[in-house]
Amino acid sequence: MSTPKTPQLSRRRMFAGAGTAGALAAAAVALPMARQAEPEAAAEPRPAPEQGGGYQVTEHVLQYYRTTTI
Repeated sequence: MSTPKTPQLSRRRMFAGAGTAGALAAAAVALPMARQAEPEAAAEPRPAPEQGGGYQVTEHVLQYYRTTTI
């Protein structure tokens, strides 16, 4: 008569189980916080520029143009 063998826990299964348990714990903590967060008031949109685009030449743009000249 043979006795049933109990499966041995390998390192790979142990780490996979620990990772799954950690992910579930993080999700359990994060989900209640997501439900309690109140939506932020929408910022009032800025008016569109009268003469198109809204592109502005600023100091960092000028610095970039200086670096591209040969």
